[in-house]
Amino acid sequence: MVDLTWLKDKLKEHALAQAELLKRQEELERKAAELDRREREMQNLSQHGRKNNWPPLPGNFPVGPCFYQDFSVDIPVEFQKTVKIMYYLWMFHAVTLFLNIFGCLAWFCVDGTRGVDFGLSILWFLLFTPCSFVCWYRPLYGAFRSDSSFRFFVFFFVYICQFAVHVLQAAGFHNWGNCQTWPMVHGLYRTTGASFEKAQQEFATGVMSNKTVQTAAANAASTAATSAAQNAFKGNQM
Repeated sequence: MVDLTWLKDKLKEHALAQAELLKRQEELERKAAELDRREREMQNLSQHGRKNNWPPLPGNFPVGPCFYQDFSVDIPVEFQKTVKIMYYLWMFHAVTLFLNIFGCLAWFCVDGTRGVDFGLSILWFLLFTPCSFVCWYRPLYGAFRSDSSFRFFVFFFVYICQFAVHVLQAAGFHNWGNCQTWPMVHGLYRTTGASFEKAQQEFATGVMSNKTVQTAAANAASTAATSAAQNAFKGNQM
């Protein structure tokens, strides 16, 4: 008799192998289509030239785009997601610098000595927005496009330097052109008469007045007294 279990296992293995082959075939066809599309794009660019398309500006604008950017043409498929994430990160950085202007303006409205911060916030937006795009995003884009080690090095060096500057700015130094919550909160803290010693006293008072702490302390004291009495009784019996 034919072993039906063995036959079912073989059929199952054959079906799995066939599904795997179909999956690989679809993947190869997708990659081939992607390569064919990119080849046609490159041929079109070689015939008509690479026309700059970033930043996307109206046709009647007096200044035209300065860069060419197309993730599907320049960046390999496996790196497109990474480059897009860094592009969105650069956009977030630009929006943060823009919102910082309004924060410094609000601060300047309530404190006339913050005019330097407001002026510097405008300068930082006008300076760091294009510089960050040119100095670390475009090197990263070019590094993934042409697999350039030098451009990767430029990206890491500039990006680390920018990160260090942002850390210093977030510390809340005066007249650095940044709107931080730290100096605002610290200023309010100083005007309320708060201190570390007062915080310690409030913590101790709150702990001692807590019902749970009182119950735990009472239970601990009762347990210690009971244990001491038992030890003393055992000592008297010996």
